[in-house]
Amino acid sequence: MEDATPAAQVAHGHHDAAQHVLDRAVREGEVPGIVAQIRDGGGHWFGTAGVADTRTRRARGHEDRFRIGSITKTFTATVLLQLVAEGQLALEDTVERWLPGVLTGNGHDGSTITVRQILNHTSGVFSHTRDQPALSRQESYTPEELVEIALSHPADFPAGKGWAYSNTNYILAGMIVEHVTGRTLADEITDRLARPLGLTGTSLPLGADPALSGPHSSHYTRLFSPDPDATVHNVTELETSPYGAAGGMISTVADLNRFFAALLGGCLLRPEQQREMFTMVPTESWLPGAAYGLGVSRLTLPSGTVVWGMGGALFGSWSYVYGTREGRHLLAVNINADWARGPWEDPIGIFTDLLEAEFSRSADADTARGKGAA
Repeated sequence: MEDATPAAQVAHGHHDAAQHVLDRAVREGEVPGIVAQIRDGGGHWFGTAGVADTRTRRARGHEDRFRIGSITKTFTATVLLQLVAEGQLALEDTVERWLPGVLTGNGHDGSTITVRQILNHTSGVFSHTRDQPALSRQESYTPEELVEIALSHPADFPAGKGWAYSNTNYILAGMIVEHVTGRTLADEITDRLARPLGLTGTSLPLGADPALSGPHSSHYTRLFSPDPDATVHNVTELETSPYGAAGGMISTVADLNRFFAALLGGCLLRPEQQREMFTMVPTESWLPGAAYGLGVSRLTLPSGTVVWGMGGALFGSWSYVYGTREGRHLLAVNINADWARGPWEDPIGIFTDLLEAEFSRSADADTARGKGAA
């Protein structure tokens, strides 16, 4: 599948407000480095501030790879919805149908939970990542072991009776993909999405591989300590088997923009599955102003501007990719740390300011052009 967007660069002056936020993120937010790419109709703009590596002081580059956390969910959901379009399963199928005996106990009942409910987080399945002590008992985990950790806790609510973000939902989704296809989720993502779209920096590591290969930024964590003097750890090599289909992927800002341009633009799913993916449900205790579909989210920014996409966070790496509903105007951004200081409590505050700078400015410009033409 070819990318029809020309590679011409958007004039830098058009995105001065975005660059100002990037500079502030390093200067006031004390993050090591931040990188962003804006895809705006006929061209691309790339901006950066800070460093990719605090030891060598190398600047961040547009080809740098990083761990994308929960943006992985969008890839997993897209593959699963393609299988739905092919008639290999249905959104109303139960988890029990495809994973018999896997989801039962402590109020969890796979015979009452549908594929749709695990994709939009209305399943009530406890999220295994809320049990960090259990994720510290061994070096790596299988998907089945992650589900077992979830089942050691009571379900959050009966299926369909609430909303709660659960990484276990997408571990189950990945298991279903592999059961239906007889292939690894990594291979399905490569063959269905990465290779056709030319996403050369995008992959789902297999098993317990901790490497971040190719050009990449170092990843830094303070282990979520609020202490500004907390020890900084380099977690560039990270064993991500606890996250897998829910958050284990690697990508770049350019690849993320290309993928979401194709997805939002309707190039990856048939119309029926596209409607299903973008049917939103209200969220609870998640991102401010957010609603959630099937692996994607809608954000209403403080200004009232609405953007579509997904965010992801993992030790040492926080990312956002959001844009307009049709996918012609997108912004992908990554911070190679999991903290922010100064005016922001965390990287989400920086990302929100960046989205406001880019999309609220654009909305104002569109309004002004509309008034001028009236």
